[in-house]
Amino acid sequence: MVSGSVDSLQQPRTPYISPQRLSKALGVKIANLAQLTGVHRNTLRNPLSERLWGRMREMVKVISAATELTGDIDTAFYWYRNEPIGDYGHRTAAELVANGQVEAVLAFVRDLENGARG
Repeated sequence: MVSGSVDSLQQPRTPYISPQRLSKALGVKIANLAQLTGVHRNTLRNPLSERLWGRMREMVKVISAATELTGDIDTAFYWYRNEPIGDYGHRTAAELVANGQVEAVLAFVRDLENGARG
């Protein structure tokens, strides 16, 4: 993801990702962002929560890698939320990241980049 896209997700005048901006970019209600990040919904009330910030950072890392692969951020967002990954029980990247399996998703994206999977 180009830095401008990442910057557009930041809380104004902070280095933190905005839950509101990320939920809008993903096309989900703010209440559903808690499920996608794997945190309790009340955690969203504290955007400076280290757990929430870390989870959103992981999401952006995976979406950035997918954007590099596809060349299109909208395609990357769609893939992240909707495409099941057969090697991981047909769960989506969003489900895997919410369960703390960020490195597995990043490895999958790297394999795609290297042409290991079709």
